[in-house]
Amino acid sequence: MFFIGKGAKKKDIAPEHLPGHIAFIMDGNGRWAKKRGLSRNIGHAEGSRMLKEVVKACFSLHIRYVSVYAFSTENWARPKEEVDQLMKLLLEYLKNAEADLEGRAVRIRIIGSRKGLPEDILREIDRVESNTAGNGEMDFIIAINYGGRQEILEAARTLAGEVAAGTLRAEDIDEACFEGHLHTKGIPFPDLLIRTSGEQRLSNFLLYQCAYTEFHFPDVLWPDFKERHLHEALYSYAGRKRRFGGL
Repeated sequence: MFFIGKGAKKKDIAPEHLPGHIAFIMDGNGRWAKKRGLSRNIGHAEGSRMLKEVVKACFSLHIRYVSVYAFSTENWARPKEEVDQLMKLLLEYLKNAEADLEGRAVRIRIIGSRKGLPEDILREIDRVESNTAGNGEMDFIIAINYGGRQEILEAARTLAGEVAAGTLRAEDIDEACFEGHLHTKGIPFPDLLIRTSGEQRLSNFLLYQCAYTEFHFPDVLWPDFKERHLHEALYSYAGRKRRFGGL
């Protein structure tokens, strides 16, 4: 039994009622900074710090998979200065990821297109994925240069190529086959998606994978997302009935 919250508000949740996979859209860094008269870059830095705390909190609750939307394919359209700062933060995060986990057995996996990413980030992706590949208590999936529509199109093109080459029959393409061509191959679909800042949309994140995901949209901005907000989301999730189209 897990106890969520503190003091008089503490509530218990049976392990089987916790999500096995939580996905996060970490929204609101820029607005957090603007409210305080700070630059958006400071907001992103504070958001990166909060991510480290949230991952640790999920690990302590034995959440098996955690996915985060770190940089979308659409984010390249932001001002160059902001994109450069985001790339710098991603590089720093990857370089320090193992130390920040403080010995926790977390496997770090990166999904998304490698095309267009700086060479130093590509090197760190290869390094951290290799060094943590043997860790088996949590998979931490970071979506970098990722877009859900692009992922689906890429899978469709690959399958079409295999059919054209004669290595796959069109009639053999079922859900399992298609899912094996996604970036998330081998990763269970999210049970719960949390998007902060009050926005209520997927923004091209895990479109195929979230067909039956439960959503939670707290009004809090990501840098202010504390452990208690995570607990509130988990308690809300535990009270839902997941029928997957059945009764």
